[in-house]
Amino acid sequence: MDDKIKELKKIIDESNNIVFFGGAGVSTESGIPDFRSANGIYNMNLGRTVSPEEMISHSFYMRHTEDFYEFYKDKLIYENAQPNNCHKALAELERQGKVKAVVTQNIDGLHQKAGSKVVWELHGSTLRNYCERCHAYYGVEKVLESEGVPYCDKCGGRIKPDVVLYEEGLDSDVIDGAVRAISNADTLIVGGTTLIVYPAAGLIHYFHGKKLVLINMSATSADSRADLVIHEKIGEVFKQVMGW
Repeated sequence: MDDKIKELKKIIDESNNIVFFGGAGVSTESGIPDFRSANGIYNMNLGRTVSPEEMISHSFYMRHTEDFYEFYKDKLIYENAQPNNCHKALAELERQGKVKAVVTQNIDGLHQKAGSKVVWELHGSTLRNYCERCHAYYGVEKVLESEGVPYCDKCGGRIKPDVVLYEEGLDSDVIDGAVRAISNADTLIVGGTTLIVYPAAGLIHYFHGKKLVLINMSATSADSRADLVIHEKIGEVFKQVMGW
């Protein structure tokens, strides 16, 4: 077993209040593209005059709702994606009483699908959708089955994904929960994120525990302050740690 994997296993074994903070890299091994890598969503050639980043902004949603939904359904919903070894390991470690919370920037719901119970979704979820007028709840099926823009069966209002778009603020209750979890943790494992998306990335500054671990394919701005840095695929790392 690699020395860094052994060290991570030791840290997990000795910790009873672990919080995991993850980004898009956590789900790439489940077939969901990230945003900023060479093959990521932001570097896709859409054949349009607007960038993918613009297309998932609040103003684009308001002005060009049909175009927004065309892009959103094609590029951001992965209803058949399955949890990978990272998701499964975190769920198992929660069952063991070690992981107390998962804080994620992802919107795919895979942590819950794997079995994690305490998940703070900073950017919302594609699995939840609401009528803008009467606030009726709809699952992802309603969006996928609708031609163009989905409308409410009850009042005819427009349905909006419960996803934080660019220009929108994060949910204060979710932020509070994430900050509380990170502040109380004795170990913070940060994985699959470049730590350049704020305000989410700033949450790690609330950590004052014993061990900070960073697992990401490329270097991050927080590598220098971490107790352990592993530049490998996160699913593979957790597979080895769990002995699967």
